[in-house]
Amino acid sequence: MTTTYHFATVNDRQLFYREAGDKTAPTIVLLHGFPTSSHMFRDLIPLLADKFHVIAPDYIGFGQSDAPSVADFDYSFDNLTAHVAGLIEQLGLTSYILYMQDFGGPVGFRLFTQNPGAVKGFVIQNTNAYMAGVGEMPASIFLPLWEKRDATSEAAARGFLAAETTKFQYQVGARNPAAISPDNWMVDQPLLDRPGHDLAHLNLLENYKTNVAAYDSWHEAFRQHQPKTLITWGKHDPFFIPAGAEAFLADLPQAKLVWLDAGHFVLDENAATVAAEIKATFAA
Repeated sequence: MTTTYHFATVNDRQLFYREAGDKTAPTIVLLHGFPTSSHMFRDLIPLLADKFHVIAPDYIGFGQSDAPSVADFDYSFDNLTAHVAGLIEQLGLTSYILYMQDFGGPVGFRLFTQNPGAVKGFVIQNTNAYMAGVGEMPASIFLPLWEKRDATSEAAARGFLAAETTKFQYQVGARNPAAISPDNWMVDQPLLDRPGHDLAHLNLLENYKTNVAAYDSWHEAFRQHQPKTLITWGKHDPFFIPAGAEAFLADLPQAKLVWLDAGHFVLDENAATVAAEIKATFAA
């Protein structure tokens, strides 16, 4: 199946997205993490496109979407979600499954709570909705930033934007680090390094505390609506640790949890496994 590449104007901003598959098939919306883009799904999309209509957007400030300055755009998870929701509306999608990784969770769970009837299921991959899932390393950096943003807490958070951290996020926990394509960080890092764009990402890292504040309301929505859920989790992730995967089972007891021999990013080595699990869960 051919992947095609598009731009849509949403709230006066250009939003890039990848698309594949038959538009009459069930839709799956792939929501990427930090510091990447829809590029992270380049291997997964063709594996899903025989059974699903696949949409993979880049958030504003990421990938090939517009990246306005912080003076011209409010870099918050509410605003990232508003633009993805605008794309979904523009494409006429009334029913879809959400695949969420890292930042994709806060975007996807907002979409779900805003319109739970449209969401036919979750694929949860190393994204948090529980504080139990936050590893010691990110907690030591982000809790101080959330409590008080100043020069000291900002300096620690800037380490998350550095080239060595981007590479580490992709390689950590991999079965074979040599199997992880350097295209990942070679695509991501120049976008992170755009002049002035560090402030956009620092604003989002600080704004992440609004996700934590929403956890209880998300849990209530999970319990109330019980979306069909597949959890595919890299069990060696030091950022979003295995306890975060297990925590979903309290509110979504029918979820299927699949452990992957991987870290924070799983698709370079496990795209075929993840695709097979998605098809077995949602295309049977």
